[in-house]
Amino acid sequence: MGKRIRAQRVGKGSNAYRVPPRGRMLFVTYKNIDGDVVDIVDDPGRNAPLAKVKYSDGTISYLIAPNGVKVGDKSDFVVSLSKIPVGAEIFGIEIYPHSGPKMCNTPGSFAMLVSKTKDNCVVQLPSKKTKEVNLQCRASLGRPAGDGLREKPWMKAGKRFYAMRRRGKIYPRTSGVAMNAVCHPFGGPTKPGTPKTVSRHAPPGAKVGAWGARRTGRRRGKT
Repeated sequence: MGKRIRAQRVGKGSNAYRVPPRGRMLFVTYKNIDGDVVDIVDDPGRNAPLAKVKYSDGTISYLIAPNGVKVGDKSDFVVSLSKIPVGAEIFGIEIYPHSGPKMCNTPGSFAMLVSKTKDNCVVQLPSKKTKEVNLQCRASLGRPAGDGLREKPWMKAGKRFYAMRRRGKIYPRTSGVAMNAVCHPFGGPTKPGTPKTVSRHAPPGAKVGAWGARRTGRRRGKT
């Protein structure tokens, strides 16, 4: 007798397939006053380290730490887009004035300031798409620290297992074609002849692969 396929078990919503709580994420915000970096802290909800900044009015806030920042530095790496030269690398970009950092917050990601007009500027994102942003928006100079974390090899299977569990990922994963026919629609000895497309109205146990696809195959004229 077969068992429910992974897509059915995940959709059930049991605790085994939920992301466990990791605590409250630290709030990142920009201020218009100068401050000093007093500590570099780790946020459990982010991959990039945060710079703990103490401002001149005595308040404490957190900023995404750029590469090369250290304790004792000034928070002058956060400036408005109107003061940043064209061609500079920026991250933590606001989508509208005083919205807080919204774009390019992951380690190693950065955008580039392409051009400026009277009131707006054009920013090229890591996807090579461009976005027009108000010049009064603020951003951080450089790149977020922590790049290369995903390039570090997993030395033990247990380390990766617990890391995937913290992110709500299923690990290890077994492909459908490697299963028995009673466990997955792609399994069994006749798996090479099983089509990947399936009707949109198929039952959940059979709705795997490219379900409801409008077309398949390589487009003509495309490589």
